[in-house]
Amino acid sequence: MDHSTHTRLGNTELTPAVLEGATVYGADDEKVGTVSHVHGAGLGSEIIIDVGGFLGIGAKPVAVSASQLEFMRDESGDVHAVTTWTKDALEAMPEHHH
Repeated sequence: MDHSTHTRLGNTELTPAVLEGATVYGADDEKVGTVSHVHGAGLGSEIIIDVGGFLGIGAKPVAVSASQLEFMRDESGDVHAVTTWTKDALEAMPEHHH
């Protein structure tokens, strides 16, 4: 996927309503997870990504700062994120507990 043509989200758009459900792509453009929920808003918010599993079953939630992801909207209006982490790197992070 060519992310260079996608519109980057502004700080005010980094809200749970916009980000929850977004697909997260790794450095090699592999799907590495999905945003399950968001604590806060803006670049200082905490993003919970479900990593691994199959169709949401057995996924491990990990927490990262919104500033560590690049959120954007594609030509269809769908929001997604890009990160330099691999799926293995995210899976190695500590599990997030609510």
